[in-house]
Amino acid sequence: MSNVPRWAVLAAACAAVVAAVGGCSSDSSKSDDAKKQASSGPPGGASSGATPSGSVPSGTTSGTPSGKPPSGSPVPADGSIPAGPGPQPSYTVQKQPAPGSCHYRFTPAKEPLPDPACTPGATNPKVTQATLKTTICRSGYTAGIRPPTNITGREKTANAASYGYKGSLREAEYDHLISLQLGGDPNDPRNLWVEPPSPGHKEGKGPNNPKDAVETRVKNAICSGKTDLVKAQQAIARDWTTALDTLGIPGKPAKGETASDPDDDG
Repeated sequence: MSNVPRWAVLAAACAAVVAAVGGCSSDSSKSDDAKKQASSGPPGGASSGATPSGSVPSGTTSGTPSGKPPSGSPVPADGSIPAGPGPQPSYTVQKQPAPGSCHYRFTPAKEPLPDPACTPGATNPKVTQATLKTTICRSGYTAGIRPPTNITGREKTANAASYGYKGSLREAEYDHLISLQLGGDPNDPRNLWVEPPSPGHKEGKGPNNPKDAVETRVKNAICSGKTDLVKAQQAIARDWTTALDTLGIPGKPAKGETASDPDDDG
């Protein structure tokens, strides 16, 4: 009698059958399932998981899954905004996005908005609802945390290349998306962008961005207890042109309120 184990004989026999007919009985259920899937396609009738060109999958709006923000939305689905490192004893020039990698957006009124992938905003962790009186609601606070121009000037030049901005840098503002007076981080590159002039700009007159006045109105509302800090930061980061309406802040200054503030970003 041969000393070859029975299991080895069975294995050899199975291998011969595989070569001849394409599989052993132990794998037949998997083979049948594969054939059924190949003939019927993926679940739901899709073809190889692909969506026909020009169609929108069920449960989506303009190709975006329901309940999720559009790709590149400035504010995540939960409304959170990243926190930056906060004020520093001394600042260093921050690396900017690669040249040409950022793209401006514009509102129907042609007001500029940043690229949310490059400039989603970043907050100053020292500014919270509990610290308002000692931070942004204290006069002179932002002047004490603002990076010097020998830092921001170099960043501005690099960021202009990031956005492909070709105009005069004197006519554009190196803007904190969430301004310092709203608790924005002073020098996080996610919170700074070269903001082009708004419509109606007169060449040689410098920046004319109405965003600054909106930010001051929002700051006044925060410090008077009429709106919440985090909600205000989210509204500005999403779209500064709609922030006042989003927060329910009247379109005109209240009595005694000014539209400008010594802590405005420059």
